[in-house]
Amino acid sequence: MEINLIGLSIVEQAKDVFSQLNVLPAADRIEIINRIKRVLHEYSPLKNEPVDCVLWVPADLVEANDYNPNKVAPPEMKLLEISISEDGYTQPVVTWKDEDRLETVDGFHRGRVGRESEAVRKRTLGYLPITIVNQCRTDRGNRIAATIRHNRARGKHQISGMSDIVVELSRRNWNDQRIARELGMDADEVLRLKQITGLAELFADEEFSEAWE
Repeated sequence: MEINLIGLSIVEQAKDVFSQLNVLPAADRIEIINRIKRVLHEYSPLKNEPVDCVLWVPADLVEANDYNPNKVAPPEMKLLEISISEDGYTQPVVTWKDEDRLETVDGFHRGRVGRESEAVRKRTLGYLPITIVNQCRTDRGNRIAATIRHNRARGKHQISGMSDIVVELSRRNWNDQRIARELGMDADEVLRLKQITGLAELFADEEFSEAWE
């Protein structure tokens, strides 16, 4: 794709400025490049897409969430480590930011590899690639739904974990229709997950036939 002369001039000026980064230590370069990316992100026509701005942050700053029901077996975990070792990080860890805290929305196992694999950690200088979800999606219910949507097309959710998710969303006043829509389920699946818990409060809005009496 060709760009006009003004665009070419901007690129050349940027190259001249960025060449000064080479004299800085790696940690300083990473931080400055992150800041440059944030500035570019502000001017991007695609700034509403989190992946438009991928940052590198110290792996130890990225925390796990406490609701992800997706489990990866040891063989698949080893395969993920091999994939990242051989191919590099091809997907960032999706996070949400609360002041200086970063919590994982998707990519917990990619983050584990970056923290626990000595070879990967050495290569990435102890950093993880992240994106940050849009501010309109930082409510806990929205974050939970985003995690489930990221996971359902790959991996398997433990039934008990998914049941816990439905319980929490129900208690956050999400009705069955919203839970089904946001988590990619049908109404029967939501009902079955509610039944597993055995909590009567979850069925307060359900309609049952007289045969139940």
